[in-house]
Amino acid sequence: MNEPSKQAILAALSETPGYAGLPQSALTITRQGGLTNLVFRVDAEGRKPVVVRLPGAGTEAYIDRSKELANAEAAVRAGVAPAILFARPEAGLLVMECLDGVTTMTPENFRVIGSSPARAGAALRRLHDSGEEFVGRFELFTMIDEYLTVLNGKGEVALPDGYHDIVASAEPIKQALDAVESTLAPCHCDPLCENFLDDGARMWIVDFEYGGMNDPLWDLGDLSVEGHFTDAMEREMLLAYFGREPSAAEVGRVVIYKAMCDLLWTLWGLVQYADGNTAEDFWAYSTTRFDRCKVLMNRPDFGAYVTAVRAAAR
Repeated sequence: MNEPSKQAILAALSETPGYAGLPQSALTITRQGGLTNLVFRVDAEGRKPVVVRLPGAGTEAYIDRSKELANAEAAVRAGVAPAILFARPEAGLLVMECLDGVTTMTPENFRVIGSSPARAGAALRRLHDSGEEFVGRFELFTMIDEYLTVLNGKGEVALPDGYHDIVASAEPIKQALDAVESTLAPCHCDPLCENFLDDGARMWIVDFEYGGMNDPLWDLGDLSVEGHFTDAMEREMLLAYFGREPSAAEVGRVVIYKAMCDLLWTLWGLVQYADGNTAEDFWAYSTTRFDRCKVLMNRPDFGAYVTAVRAAAR
């Protein structure tokens, strides 16, 4: 851990109930996962552990931390997120309750931990049905334009071959989605597996950087992609979410969003690549996501899903 990170953690803890006034020698600070931000677990004898989140370099260009905090607090009220103990949004600092006895989910954990896709589906339904109003609207195609603008400001960053062609070919999809009178709900919008914490009875959800009001089926399609869900796992999640068989149009929206999330997060990965983020190989991340998007959109049955969505809007 570098000195600026250590000082930022200590400054945040100095204003956190139960940790204020503790000397550094009393603290055990352990780095956790995270692709863009720096996340640390902090333990001290006789204190409940906490999680400290420091912002990743360059994230201020595309993340509104005040909006993130408002939405995270709404998620706490919805009963799906751990309590926030201290926040300084202008600095991107966040201190949260550390949940005991939970497993941080990964694609492998979703595959091997029984009923975990169902618990994730139930957690997302709890959030979507909470009646909370998230700040901001998650606009897929607007975000694509915004990421392209961010990339243009970072100098020459090559897009994967054919990216603009795929965006253009997605226009009928945009029209079909726009025609659906779906009720917007408070959505996570970036449901990485690692943002789900499983205690065996329920899922908790963290990291609301990209949260906003959205079509709730985005969260389901995106989680299916991030978790590398099999058809059976996706069906388990959808049945738990709906409490019934989903309609053809609902399945269609989930499948469409599986393609569209890869189209969007391709650009997010390129922003990380341009920022020099070394958490992983973000060029490979981006090209892999784009290739997966193309494969799904070129499947013979993909048009039928778009047709089902369009038919439901009539």
